[in-house]
Amino acid sequence: MKELFIKYVNRECTEEEVQQIVSYFQHSEDFSEVPAIEAIAELLYKYPDMEDASAARIRKQLLKAMRKDQKAPQKRKTPYWKYATAAAVVMGMLATGYFLSNHLFTGNTGPVIVNNNIRPGTDRAVLTLEDGSEVSLQKGTVYQTRSASSNGEEIVYQEAGKPDRAEPAFNTLTIPRGGQFVVTLSDGTTVWLNSESRLKYPVRFADGRVRRVELVYGEAYFEVSPSTAHKGSTFKVLNQNQEAEVLGTKFNIKAYKGESHVYTTLVEGKVAVSTTAAKEMLAPGEQSAVPVSGSNITIGPVDANREIAWTRGEFVLQRKTLKEIMTVLSRWYDMEVTFADKALEEVRFVGVLGKDQNIADILNTIKSFGVINDYEIRDKNVILK
Repeated sequence: MKELFIKYVNRECTEEEVQQIVSYFQHSEDFSEVPAIEAIAELLYKYPDMEDASAARIRKQLLKAMRKDQKAPQKRKTPYWKYATAAAVVMGMLATGYFLSNHLFTGNTGPVIVNNNIRPGTDRAVLTLEDGSEVSLQKGTVYQTRSASSNGEEIVYQEAGKPDRAEPAFNTLTIPRGGQFVVTLSDGTTVWLNSESRLKYPVRFADGRVRRVELVYGEAYFEVSPSTAHKGSTFKVLNQNQEAEVLGTKFNIKAYKGESHVYTTLVEGKVAVSTTAAKEMLAPGEQSAVPVSGSNITIGPVDANREIAWTRGEFVLQRKTLKEIMTVLSRWYDMEVTFADKALEEVRFVGVLGKDQNIADILNTIKSFGVINDYEIRDKNVILK
């Protein structure tokens, strides 16, 4: 066991050997087979891949604990405290995941960054008019028509005047990877659109008729102008899997291409979610899930503020796998992510990240928690190790 612990501290254990150590701590009452604390301190200090300052700090703390325990009266003939303290140190390492799967750490040489062209997303979108023509909207540009105006960060439609015809004209707003945008519809409803999203909507809503928009794909947060301000007309959001009917409320819909479900989260008010086979009413703080390949509706409680944190410039990561996290980050940073070890895809991470952070800072944060060993950035590609 002593040899096994030394291998562990030196990051040379296989997964099976790590499990042996975990089992040892779970079932043993005698930790005398753990290396003495001096040995662990020296081994930590001699890591070839650990920064000198970090190794020295750990070694200093361990030796300080050792000297403190030496002053206490010892009833045992053997220096049991050394092993107990060392066991606590190793248990701490196991509990925090500091050396878990430590065979992956062998040969760590630090991140490799070559031509880092990954940047945080910005306010930008492509507006497609009814005739098919496209207008690029981005920060610093101005767009103005009789019915709409944009400062490059949002586009606002005016309600003044009657439609030129019975059937309204439709515009489409497409948000690319690495973008975000806000649109205020002619009825006063405001919609925040996340990266890689598309919304289709009428330039003007007809009086007394249902106000319909279509979230073609992606994610959108709605603050809907109440029906009482529009002669009782309800507001509906359509997509290929469901219909959400609201009376004046705040809610989020996530319907990304390639994902298994469409998620609707209610923040405030009332929303009725319906499919071809079912209809359910959501209460604030609830989220519905509709499978892409089905029509049943599942409802459960969520933290709504976490679900819409992206509108406030944050990524709130709760019980998310690294694969799910990288999918979110890929959209915002317009990058491609490769896992050198597929096992990393299922590792979970909890934290809050800022959308304006440099990608290297985010990866360093994830690395500091022991979730990944290292990473590479090459142009707009990230490799996680």
